[in-house]
Amino acid sequence: MTQIIVLPHVELCPDGSVIEARPGQTVCESLLENGIDIEHACEMSCACTTCHVIVREGFNALEAASDDEEDLLDKAWGLEPQSRLSCQVHVGETPLVVEIPRYTINMAREGKH
Repeated sequence: MTQIIVLPHVELCPDGSVIEARPGQTVCESLLENGIDIEHACEMSCACTTCHVIVREGFNALEAASDDEEDLLDKAWGLEPQSRLSCQVHVGETPLVVEIPRYTINMAREGKH
C-alpha cells in the first residue's frame, strides 16, 4: 500500500487525512474509497476537471499526463505546474501529498455560457 497525504480542504476534508492506496488504482478511486468525496462529474472518463488535484509531493514519480488530460487541465480552476486530474493519476510506490483545490469547474455544464 502507498500512503497519500491529503491536505486540509474546507468542505471535503477539513482536518486533512492520511490514506492508504493500492498501487495501480487512481488517486480519485483512493480518495473515494477512503470517504473523501471528491467530485468526478464525468465518472472518471477524463472528460471534465472536477477531480483536479495539485500533487505537492511525489509529482515527479508519476506517469506523464496524456494529451487529453493536459488539454482539460488548461481549463481547470487554480491550475499549477503540479496539477493533475486525479482520475488519471495511477498510484505507484512513491507516497504522495495532494491538495484538492477549493473550487472546481465542470466544463460540460458551466463552460457553455
